Amino acid sequence: MTQEQLAEKSTVGVRTIRRMETGTDENFRLDTVRLLAGALDLTVDEQRDLMSAAGAVPALPDRPEPSPVPPGGGPPLAGVADRLADVLQGRWQREVEQRGAHNPFPLPIRWQPVPGDLADHWDNIRRVPPEGSAGPLDLAGGLTEIADVYRRVPSGRLVVLGRAGSGKTILTLRFVLDYLATRTSTDPVPVIFSLGSWDPTTDTLRDWLVDRLLRDHPDLVAGAPGGSTLAAALVEAGRVLPVLDGFDEIPEGLHRAALLVLNGTSLPMLLTSRPHEYRTAVAASDVLTWAAGIWISDLTPADFSDYLRRSSRTTRWDPVLDELRERPDDPASKNLIEVLSTPLMIVLARTTCNNTGSDPASLLDTSRFPTPNDLEDHLLGSFVPALYRTHSAGLRRPAWTVDRVQRWLGFLACHLDRLGTPDLAWWQLVNSLSRSSRILGVTLASAMVTTFSDWLVYLPKYIVHLGFTSGLRAGLLDGLLLGPVAGLGFGLIYGLMIVYGRVVFEPARVQMRLSGRNSRTPVVRTFTARFGAGLLGGFMAGLGHQLMAVIGRVTLRGFASSIDVLFRATLNSVFGVIFGLAAGVVFGLTSVLEAPVDPDSATSPLAMLRTDRTTVVRRILVLAPIFMLALAFGGTLVIVLLQGPLGPLGWPLSDGLTKGVLGGLTGALSYAFAFTAWGQWLLFSRLWLPLTGKLPWAVTAFLGDAHHRGVLRQVGAVYQFRHARLQDHLSLLSRHTAPADDPRS
Repeated sequence: MTQEQLAEKSTVGVRTIRRMETGTDENFRLDTVRLLAGALDLTVDEQRDLMSAAGAVPALPDRPEPSPVPPGGGPPLAGVADRLADVLQGRWQREVEQRGAHNPFPLPIRWQPVPGDLADHWDNIRRVPPEGSAGPLDLAGGLTEIADVYRRVPSGRLVVLGRAGSGKTILTLRFVLDYLATRTSTDPVPVIFSLGSWDPTTDTLRDWLVDRLLRDHPDLVAGAPGGSTLAAALVEAGRVLPVLDGFDEIPEGLHRAALLVLNGTSLPMLLTSRPHEYRTAVAASDVLTWAAGIWISDLTPADFSDYLRRSSRTTRWDPVLDELRERPDDPASKNLIEVLSTPLMIVLARTTCNNTGSDPASLLDTSRFPTPNDLEDHLLGSFVPALYRTHSAGLRRPAWTVDRVQRWLGFLACHLDRLGTPDLAWWQLVNSLSRSSRILGVTLASAMVTTFSDWLVYLPKYIVHLGFTSGLRAGLLDGLLLGPVAGLGFGLIYGLMIVYGRVVFEPARVQMRLSGRNSRTPVVRTFTARFGAGLLGGFMAGLGHQLMAVIGRVTLRGFASSIDVLFRATLNSVFGVIFGLAAGVVFGLTSVLEAPVDPDSATSPLAMLRTDRTTVVRRILVLAPIFMLALAFGGTLVIVLLQGPLGPLGWPLSDGLTKGVLGGLTGALSYAFAFTAWGQWLLFSRLWLPLTGKLPWAVTAFLGDAHHRGVLRQVGAVYQFRHARLQDHLSLLSRHTAPADDPRS
C-alpha cells in the first residue's frame, strides 16, 4: 500500500504517515496509531507491536475498544460528536466576543514548564515502554498555540497553572476554539467543565461528566440502547475531551480526593488550577498521572503598555505608562506593575478608568493605595459601578441604580457561597430560601389555586341549584374547605421530597410531542413506574376531596341530616380509585409523549428557562384535558363495575366532567408550582424574592443584562461571575453592608 492509499483508507494525513515512516517525529497520538492499525488490518499482537514502536498508549486489557456506534444500534456517535462540536464552537465564539477578549487585541499570555515536582516523569508523559526512556517535550508557545502545545503531549494530559486572574479561563476558551477549528471526525470534542461543583467523594468523574453534559446539552438524553444516554456513550467511547477548569474552586478539603479520583481514570484532559491548591494536593497524594504542566507567566509593563494605550482614544494613560517605564522602582510604580501583571486587573483598570472618566494617574496615589492589595480592592469595588454608569443596549427598561445592582449581585454571590459552587443556575435560586419558607410557599400556592379553581367550577353550579344566597354560601365554603386540604397535601409531599429525599427540581430534559417518545428507557417500564405514582397520588386526592365534601355538607345541613351522606361517602371511597386510575393513566402517558429537546433550544440559561416553561405549559394543556376525560368516562366505567358489590352508586357524566375540570386545573397548576423547575422559579424567583427585595422583579432581564455588561459569564446552561475574585468581593461587601430589604425594588 502506498502512503497515499494508506492515507485515504485511514483518513490520516499523508505527511503524518511520512513522518512516522521516516522516523522524523516521535510523538504520535493513540487515535492516529489506531486508525493506521485498522487500515492495515493488523492482528491484535501486531497492533500492540505497532503501538509500542510508536510510543503510544497501549490499550487497557480489561476495557474494550470504543465503538463508533452504540452497541445495539442508535445514531452513530461520530455524527453526535460532530453536532456537539458545532454547538460548542458557536457558543464559545459568542462568549469570547461577549467578554471583549479581542478588544483592542488579546493580551499576550505566555507560560513556562512547571517545576519538576508538579509534573509526571517524561517517560510516563510520552508513554514509552517500560524499558525505554524519553526526554522533555518542547511546550513553549503563546495564547494562539495552546491547542498545538496540547497535541504535542502523547498522553493527552496537560495541567495549566496560574495565579488568580492570570488568564486561565481565557486560555481554556482559546484552546477549545482552536482545537475545534482543527478537529477531525476522529478527534474527541473538547468540553469545558467547571470543577467547582464536583464532589469527588459522592460522584465518580465519568458520572459527573455525564450529568454536566445532560445539564448543558439536554438533547443528549436521547438514545443509547441498554438504558444509556448519548452523553454517557460519548464519554465512555472517548469522544469527549474534558477541559476541567478551576481545580482550585473545589472545596479545600476535597482537593486530595479529587486528584486521587482523576488518577483513577485513563481519560485525557486539560486541567487548570491556581498553583498553591494544586501543589498542596500533590503533596498530599501525587501528581496527575501522565500529565505535563505549564505555568502561566506574569505580564510585564511591555505586555500591557500598548494594550492600555490603544484601549482609549485619548492619551490619558500615557503619563502613567511613562512613569512606569521611567521609574519602575518607585513604590507607586512597583505597586501598579504588580497589580497589572494579570489580565484580570488590566481589564478592571481599563474598564474603571475608561467608563468613569477617572484619571489613571490616581492609581499611583500611595496615600490612597499604600499596598497592591489596596489597589486591587479598589479596582474590584469600582468595576460594577463603572459598568452600570451607562445604559445597556440589551436592557428594555430604565437602568437600575448602582446601589440596588450591587445589592442584588451581592445576594447572588452569597447564594453561590452557601451552595459551594460557582454555577449560578436559575432553577437553584429557590435554594436561597429556607426549607420552611419553600414549604409554606408551595402550601399557600396550592391552596389558593385549589380554592379559586373550586369557586370557578362549583360556585355557578351551587347558585343555580340552591339560589344565589345559599349557593354563594355553599360554594364559597366548599372552596375554602378544599383549598387548605389540597395545599397541605401538596406541601406535605413537597416537604418530604426536599427534606428527606433532597430532591432538586431541575429543568426537564424532554419536551412534549404528540409523536414523541422517550428513548432513554423502555416505554413500558417508564409507563408502569409513572402509572403507579399517579395511582397513589390520585387515590389520596380523591379521598381528600370526598372528605371535604362530607364536611361541607355536615356544616351546612347539620350532622343528623347528613348520616346518609356520610355513610354513602364512606362507601364512595371508590372515588379515590377513580381519581387514582385517571391520574395513573395521565402520568403514564407522559412516557409516550416525551422526546428529547432540540439541540438549539437550550443554548443559554434563559433559553433553557423558556424551553422548560414551554414544556410545563404543554404538559398542562395536553394532560389536563386527558385527565378530565379519563375521570369522567373512566369513573362511569368503574361505577358500573362496582355497582353490585357496593350498592347503588351514582356518577352522572356531568358530575364526572365537573370533577374532571376541577381535578385537572387543581392538579396541573399545583403540580407546576410544586414539582417543576419553572414553577419553582415563577413562585419564588419571580415573586417571593422580589417581594423581599433580594432580586429585581425583572429577574431574567437583570441576569441577561449582567451577562451583556460582562459581570457574568455564560458556561453552558448556567451563569458564573466573571471571576471568582469578583464573586468573593461582592459576597464580602454584601455581608458587611446587609441593608434592609426594600420591597419596592
